[in-house]
Amino acid sequence: MNTATMSASISLHAQAAQLPSASAELQGVSVAFGALPVLRGLDWQLLPGQVVGLLGRNGVGKTTLLEALLGLREADAGRITLFGQPVAALDDAARARIGYVPQRSDLFGEFTAAQLLSYFRSFYPRWNEAKVEGLMSRWAIERDKPIARLSGGQQQRLSIIRALAHEPELLVLDEPVASLDPAGRRDFLRELVEQVLDRSTTVVFSTHILSDLERVAFNVAFMSGGRVALQAPLDELIDETRALTGTPEALRAAGGTALSRTPLAGGRERWLVRDAAAPAGLDVQPVSLEDLFMELTQP
Repeated sequence: MNTATMSASISLHAQAAQLPSASAELQGVSVAFGALPVLRGLDWQLLPGQVVGLLGRNGVGKTTLLEALLGLREADAGRITLFGQPVAALDDAARARIGYVPQRSDLFGEFTAAQLLSYFRSFYPRWNEAKVEGLMSRWAIERDKPIARLSGGQQQRLSIIRALAHEPELLVLDEPVASLDPAGRRDFLRELVEQVLDRSTTVVFSTHILSDLERVAFNVAFMSGGRVALQAPLDELIDETRALTGTPEALRAAGGTALSRTPLAGGRERWLVRDAAAPAGLDVQPVSLEDLFMELTQP
């Protein structure tokens, strides 16, 4: 199934579900480490059925944002709600609707995989044992081996299984495929797409592997300056955005929305512009996801 087909299927599925309220909403969220601000009055909304790839340079605050979203890091200012509830006061039913895969494994190393899954199964009434067994078998994870003795990739797969097992409505993944080989990444991405198609799950994940993001992220959010600078459907963004080069006067005449502006030699400038015309005198080039990443996540 190609990206366009999957995107259309998920969009139709989400519309049919008729879920009007946001899965997550952040308003004016700020977080600082001492005197260093990381998130600066950040506003963001995640709707049911969205798959959002979170992009940003190293150190921009992606992990801080995801931790604040889930209430794992207290915000200094602002408001965060999940399923309409304040994140600091989620009830047990709301917590059971969330799945999380952190950047670093937080598994209990002395447990076996079977013991770990049995432990977490007790907290989730909607635990899907058939899904767990299928993934454990497909990903060849030894049930009775101590987790500390599993490879890094196997530990990451186990963390993903734990997050998917209770069929969450909001799935948050921080660099989920960083330690997986290409085959493991493909398996995970396929499982992720199936999860969204089957349940209209809201998914947000950060990654540095743009090719993986292009396979499953139907929306992309670019972080810069402590805020989400832009979020949009990936296909639309690529189709509607062009790199225009020319004089500032000619660029302004092109109209559209300027996403970035880069001065060049000789008084010319290069703009990334969405929904622009292409008047004479401008050099017009298509853009890739990598182009957008480089331009929209500049420090």
